[in-house]
Amino acid sequence: MDPSVLKSEVEGGRHARSIEKYGTPSDTLDMERMGKQQTLRRNFSFFSIFGFSIILMSTWEAQLGVGTFGLLNGGTAGMIYVYIGSWVGFAAITISMAEMASMAPTAGGQYHWVSEFAPARAQKFLSYLIGWLCVLGWQAGTGSACFLAGTEIQGLLVLNRPDYVYQRWHGTLLTMAVIGFCGVFNTFLAKRLPLVESLILILHISGFFAIIIPLWVLAPRSEGSAVFTQFNDGGGWGSTGLACLVGILAPVVSLLGSDAATHMSEELKNASKTLPRAMISTVAFNGALGFVMLITFCFCLGDVGSILSTPTGYPFIQVFYNATLSTGGATAMTSILIVLATVGGMTNMATASRQLFAFARDQGVPFSGFFSSVPAGWGIPLNAVITTTAIASALSVINIGSTIAFNQITSLGLCALLSSYLVSISCIALKRIRKEPLLTSYFSLGRFGLVINVTAILFVLLAYIMIFFPPTPHPIPSGMNWSVVIYLGVLSISLLYYFPKGKHVYVGPVKYVNKNIGRMVIKAERMGP
Repeated sequence: MDPSVLKSEVEGGRHARSIEKYGTPSDTLDMERMGKQQTLRRNFSFFSIFGFSIILMSTWEAQLGVGTFGLLNGGTAGMIYVYIGSWVGFAAITISMAEMASMAPTAGGQYHWVSEFAPARAQKFLSYLIGWLCVLGWQAGTGSACFLAGTEIQGLLVLNRPDYVYQRWHGTLLTMAVIGFCGVFNTFLAKRLPLVESLILILHISGFFAIIIPLWVLAPRSEGSAVFTQFNDGGGWGSTGLACLVGILAPVVSLLGSDAATHMSEELKNASKTLPRAMISTVAFNGALGFVMLITFCFCLGDVGSILSTPTGYPFIQVFYNATLSTGGATAMTSILIVLATVGGMTNMATASRQLFAFARDQGVPFSGFFSSVPAGWGIPLNAVITTTAIASALSVINIGSTIAFNQITSLGLCALLSSYLVSISCIALKRIRKEPLLTSYFSLGRFGLVINVTAILFVLLAYIMIFFPPTPHPIPSGMNWSVVIYLGVLSISLLYYFPKGKHVYVGPVKYVNKNIGRMVIKAERMGP
């Protein structure tokens, strides 16, 4: 078919609908090529999806929240150098995924890319496993993000009421309140999500300065020689280098999630062009803010022992108080982080529900029809949102019995997402090694593609191994990192569904690709004559 004829049909025929509801002609072509029906509302622009990704990653906020782990494993010097290396590694990951997102902008993200780019014999099974891991990763991430907001509120109670007795079930109730708020917003107020993300982006930037300036002006200073050379071997790892690598969990947590925008791509206008710009801008901007905040935090710590033993549970709250010598000042600074963490929970929930919706649409999970349902007039996968809210609430209950168990289950999301990055980037790297043709896209890595892909793969492998290490050396059984057992357990459950039922209904997204819309048509639409 003549590309100009197809383009005319797209613009003037049955696809001539409102841009907000169905996107641009390029979006329509992408959906037709992938064999998908447009059911979600396309109301995100570059600025709102950029704000969405920025808030979800919350790098500078997360650097404060996970500071304890880095201080114990690596010290201030270890935190700084490992962060720099991780930033470079995640930049390679994000750029690699941005190229794939430009080729196939779909809510399915990694499992769809695996299906398109993996060898034909492996595409079905690999994409199925990655789909399960992506669903798992984002569901666990929602619980973790809301738990952070809830326990930061609890830390604020300790700061303002020294006689308050810290109880785990209090933290769970506060977490459930945050989850409930996020659930209500992602259902009844979902149309306002792009607007809210744009507004919160302003708070993200202004809040950064509202916290960093008081620290620069008021906080005690450590010597630069100590900050950049003081390592901590974690109390017995036997190697400073190993301790620093164990501490990689801190920057991984703060930089993870660059694929979030991908899972909203079916709600983004001109996704194949806008999505790569938003993803790369996010890792560059958030990474820079996170690095400045990390340096500031390390210089303003004061006595590390007293900071780590703070009754609030969060060293950054104690640092705020030591800097301002004011409960009100520390409360105001912490409140900014709580608001941003709550909105981060909202964005995590939106991402998790879209990932579940996409995988259910491809028949990857039981009750697929239920999870992929988009009720008329809603424009969102309502059942997937409700399910995500319920799962996050159920996970928060685990904290009542054991905070360690809760943290290990939610950290399982890190393993799952890193697995999806590793497999999807490996698939496109393999196509490059074999010199197989790639889909034409707005954003292409060109001759640098294989180098960037391999850099990303090597970093993911390192991070993937280290996050299974226990948090402290020589742990007792209760202090072990059992996430690897849970990780393998989830994979086993997915296989138990796959062999009797899944493999008969799940064929992989590549099977839905419309072969009648080839590279020449997409090239004509995107690149022009």
